Amino acid sequence: MSDSKSIKKPTLKVQIQNLELSLNEEKDKFLRLFAEFENYKKRTTKERLDLYKTASQELMTSLLPVLDDLNRASGEFEKSKEKGLVEGFTLIKNKFSSTLKSQGLILIKVDKVEDFDAELHEAITQLPVDDKKMKGKIIDVVESGYKLGDKIIRYPKVVVGN
Repeated sequence: MSDSKSIKKPTLKVQIQNLELSLNEEKDKFLRLFAEFENYKKRTTKERLDLYKTASQELMTSLLPVLDDLNRASGEFEKSKEKGLVEGFTLIKNKFSSTLKSQGLILIKVDKVEDFDAELHEAITQLPVDDKKMKGKIIDVVESGYKLGDKIIRYPKVVVGN
């Protein structure tokens, strides 16, 4: 019986402290897991939205040459004297353009004499200019650029003064 007296049982106060420590550790684990889950939800939601925005990027990119051709043809049709033909073609071109726009395609507007920005424009050539003010400025836009949402899917191709 002397052995049973030598083994001390933890006091009630020590047991409570141990349980409180254990409870705090579990609370901490729970809060970290909850925060990780919330971050996961936000990240997957953002990824899903980004995927939705650019899901049609491949299709849009393949339709851009058609849109370019329609715009070039529109310029030629405007020279025609047949008003009905011009109006009909313009309606078709506008409908096609508005359909692409409704799917998130945005024309990147580039003004002549605007400063060239390598992050927004693609310079295809440089031409010597007499006016020093035109150096580093856009002289001509060869091909329009487009964005799908916030992402540039084709940079505008420009001629820059040198």
